[in-house]
Amino acid sequence: MSLLILMRHGQSMWNAAKLFTGWVDVPLTNVGIDEAIQGGKDIAHLAIDEVHTSTLIRAQMTAMLALAQHNGGKTPVFQYTQPEGGVENVSQNEARMIQWAQINGDQPSDNILPIFVSWQLNERMYGDLQGLNKDDTRQKYGDEQVHIWRRSFDVPPPNGESLELTAERTLPYLEQSIIPSLQSGKNVFIAAHGNSLRSIIMSLEGLSREQVLSLEVPTGSPIVYEFSDDQWNRLQSF
Repeated sequence: MSLLILMRHGQSMWNAAKLFTGWVDVPLTNVGIDEAIQGGKDIAHLAIDEVHTSTLIRAQMTAMLALAQHNGGKTPVFQYTQPEGGVENVSQNEARMIQWAQINGDQPSDNILPIFVSWQLNERMYGDLQGLNKDDTRQKYGDEQVHIWRRSFDVPPPNGESLELTAERTLPYLEQSIIPSLQSGKNVFIAAHGNSLRSIIMSLEGLSREQVLSLEVPTGSPIVYEFSDDQWNRLQSF
């Protein structure tokens, strides 16, 4: 049996300002920092072998603040891996990070907690809504339309991603990069976003398009699943 721990980032500055954020890269508020710390305390007793987070700072801040509360004693280390085709296929700066961020000496690998960063775990891209005030957008388009854009499965905001499109990147990443670790007996922690996590939860729990309309993922609150024999069991307490 393995554990999959999901956590949505704490309150961001644009959450607090009621602005559509999407891929705009904004940090946490002080409230968000407190949420991430408390979320970390809630899972401090659970063994964690591997961490996955998005490219966006609010998710990475959440992961690091949560892990700072952990009892495992391991050092979180971001992983910079060789891309397919070699470093000649990336920018000079990316190649330098891959080559220069190597660990030398006798540092034992079991003291390292690997952190993997993936754009596939990023929030939905909200297109033309990014940066707009949510209340003003509701007044302009109506509550029902905005709710459809935010919560439906297959209706994207203008020039943005639907939950369906988000799932087309998150679920292959789950299958290819996370489930193999769970199958090998590792516990995995994912710090990501409301909609990238909604797409994952929808898949794990077999939710319908209608059920996902009411699915809320609170900020900074861990959601833990047991994974055994390719079956998922959401834990009510952990």
